[in-house]
Amino acid sequence: MNPQTFDLINPKDISDNMISLIGDKWMLVTAGNSSCFNTMTASWGMMGFLWGKPVAQIFIRPQRYTFEFTEKNDFFTLSFFGEEQREALKICGSTSGRDTDKVAETGLTPAFTKDGNVAFNEAELVLECRKMYVDDFRKEAFTDQSVIPAWYKDGDFHKVYIAEIVNVWKRK
Repeated sequence: MNPQTFDLINPKDISDNMISLIGDKWMLVTAGNSSCFNTMTASWGMMGFLWGKPVAQIFIRPQRYTFEFTEKNDFFTLSFFGEEQREALKICGSTSGRDTDKVAETGLTPAFTKDGNVAFNEAELVLECRKMYVDDFRKEAFTDQSVIPAWYKDGDFHKVYIAEIVNVWKRK
């Protein structure tokens, strides 16, 4: 990440409302490296403190192309954007990287962390995350079964990833 464009900050110094950022503005979940990566739009996620560390929690369905990259890599990034990138986020959420070059389609510019993880220069906020825990949602674990027909009528349950937030970059 370019130090002329972004400040490296402590996760505790994130002042944004994360519920609004994730639920209303959305984010890009990106996994892979400079030679091969994929990104997808997400509007589900959580942030907090667990196991003595700042963490992010994301959810990905197995049929998503980004799932393959998230499974194979120890890290992923979460990139948050201003409203001017809404169309790019719509494209990344409605097309598959299997069929579309999302970078070419959206005009977003990949940026790489010192560890080679992929984010985007146009982001306002980037979280670099290291996976700590991975599990599948299971039908029998839902205490509120009404969620299932509303969100999982095809039985395509998300996988949940809990990851340590190892770096945070905020646009200057």
